[in-house]
Amino acid sequence: MNAQDLVARAQKWSKEQPWRLFGSQISILVRNEVRRNLFTRRRIWIYLLALIPALIILTHLIVGKYNVDVAQMEIDTQVLAGIVQLYYFRLGIFFACMAIFTWLFRGEMVERTLHYQFLVPVRREVLVVGKFLAGGLVAITLFETAVFACFYLTYARFGSAGKSYVFDGPGLGQLGSYLLVTALACLGYGAVFLALSLLFKNPIVPGVVIMGWEAIAPIFPAWAQRLSVTFYLKHLCPVSLPVIGPLAIFTIVAEPVSPFIAVLGLLCLIIAILALSCFLIHRMEITYTAE
Repeated sequence: MNAQDLVARAQKWSKEQPWRLFGSQISILVRNEVRRNLFTRRRIWIYLLALIPALIILTHLIVGKYNVDVAQMEIDTQVLAGIVQLYYFRLGIFFACMAIFTWLFRGEMVERTLHYQFLVPVRREVLVVGKFLAGGLVAITLFETAVFACFYLTYARFGSAGKSYVFDGPGLGQLGSYLLVTALACLGYGAVFLALSLLFKNPIVPGVVIMGWEAIAPIFPAWAQRLSVTFYLKHLCPVSLPVIGPLAIFTIVAEPVSPFIAVLGLLCLIIAILALSCFLIHRMEITYTAE
């Protein structure tokens, strides 16, 4: 068999696979889930969770008095790093993803509408992927907007010096890193909570356990740390925090790895958790009376 025959067989096999069907089904699921979950009263507290740091910075800009100099800019850079690494990664994104992703399936159980999707001729794996992408789109849009707002408000008050820091200095690279790790944090925590919602009827308690694990993971061996989302995020943060005291555990980097390996490792972890979710969805039974 020559190379042309192999290529022809590969093309024939590709055409026989229902990729287009799966793609269109996922697209419809994403649109429906985003429309159902993005603008609702139930999400108001998530918006506040994301925007509180930006509102605090804006309030300080309006009513506060600051020294607009290079030394103050360095201090504000550290403050911004603390907001992103300690607040967003440890609290804001974590709890928002808990609310968004656990509700994707459990919410429909509560509303007694999940059986409609199970009766539709759509593979359950497609349901998992579609709902995950919808939750990820909502979380990423919300928190990247919030992080960008914090970044803009932090440096806007410095005028030309702030503009020079962003466009001629390291500022733009730092913004790109913050947006990247924010997206990865949303996808990583989202995959975890989606799997928990399929594994437990009440994923809140397991979620608290996961939060504890993410906090104490740095004291464990390197192979165990790789099972936490924050292990990969810390290697991608552009500004290190000189934190002392109990909070220092959140910034420990036991074995530094390259950004490429960190991104690849987290994506592999996300794919593995999604594969587990695709397995769990086949074991899921609809029992509305138990909800």
